[in-house]
Amino acid sequence: MPHSVVVVVANGYLVYIDFMNYLGHCNFELVPKLLFDVFPPLKYLMYTPSFHSLHHTHFRSNYSLFMPLYDHLYGTAHKSSDNLYERALQGREEEAPDVVHLTHLTTPASLLRVRLGFASLAAAPSPLASRYCCSVLAAAARPVAALVVALLGRTAFRSEANRLHKLNLETWVVPRYTSQYLVSKKGLRSVWRLVEKAVEDAEASGARVLTLGLLNQSNELNKNGELYVIRKPNLRTKIVDGTSLAAAAVLHMIPQGTTDVLLLGDATKIKMSSVLAKALCQREIQVQIVDKDLYEYLMRQELRPETHKHLLLLSDGIRSSSSSSKVWLVGDKLTGEEQRAAQAGVHFVPYSQFPPDAAVRGDCVYHSTPALVVPDAFENLHACENWLPRRVMSAWRAAGIVHALQGWDDHECGTRVTGVDKAWRAALAHGFRPYDRQP
Repeated sequence: MPHSVVVVVANGYLVYIDFMNYLGHCNFELVPKLLFDVFPPLKYLMYTPSFHSLHHTHFRSNYSLFMPLYDHLYGTAHKSSDNLYERALQGREEEAPDVVHLTHLTTPASLLRVRLGFASLAAAPSPLASRYCCSVLAAAARPVAALVVALLGRTAFRSEANRLHKLNLETWVVPRYTSQYLVSKKGLRSVWRLVEKAVEDAEASGARVLTLGLLNQSNELNKNGELYVIRKPNLRTKIVDGTSLAAAAVLHMIPQGTTDVLLLGDATKIKMSSVLAKALCQREIQVQIVDKDLYEYLMRQELRPETHKHLLLLSDGIRSSSSSSKVWLVGDKLTGEEQRAAQAGVHFVPYSQFPPDAAVRGDCVYHSTPALVVPDAFENLHACENWLPRRVMSAWRAAGIVHALQGWDDHECGTRVTGVDKAWRAALAHGFRPYDRQP
């Protein structure tokens, strides 16, 4: 073969590769439908920008480099490819989210674990200790995290898009770390403005429901989301803090036959503590309480007089001789000293969005934070939610999805509660399943 032919073929191939690469990443659909109408098999021989865009938003599909034939042969072609192509040609806007879950970064290393980071890290649960401890990964991520926070520091960014039946679901991330929610009031006001803007953006996008994850619903920040409803009484997007479903998930982790529990909590988580205490007392389970303020609040406001007999204040704390409970309902502030004070065989059941620091007792049972296994029909859920395994999501996040599926037209924030049993029945009816860490 003449040298000139080889040069032309080689360079022609490189030009073709570059052209197709630019075509696939131009983010604009410019391949005319007439080509596929005249020669239908072309859809298997040539990809389009919309076809390849699904590989970036649903990264376990549409792998083929330029030739979709292989995706169709091996079953990895995304089922919405043709529909997205036609919608892109017609110039339709991207589908608006029905439900937005608003979370935040926990540590600098957590930035690498969101869907936009490293797929291998995002697909594995983050170590429980990473919330407090600096690691090699955290040190390496800190410069990158600082740059991202600087660039995206004024607004929440979308990290994930999912689908369940006809619902479009999105996860938005506030570019702030857990430590920045625990600073001075001035620093907290900065976070408050970010969350409020996210609420406004969710309403502007047409979202029906917004769930507040992690510290985005803290009482100190916004009174479990109620401040946004007070400031905007006609808010169309429903704010859901997920307390009812989270409490239901906790109740279903308590071993059957339990007659009494020890509730460790304080006034900072008054809503979750009170909803749990009320549900337990209605089930005639004795609730032992260490925090005097919480006890007095429940006696004063939350419970019917006939259920008061199920509340017991331990004046001597968790070391009280009157406390023999084998089930401890604990927040994220559970210390090693408190764990060592427990009897052997105690079940530690978290009711907060964050897990306790670390397990120090090998002779006790440590349960998961409140969470649910998603329905089989849930699409594109490949990243883990913090420390939870894949295809398991926090009860607070699931609550917003259930809220939208049910078409409920009320907020669940502040003092408003959907109802523990009502939320649980609805979640199970839509295919969510109970989850707990295997002992």
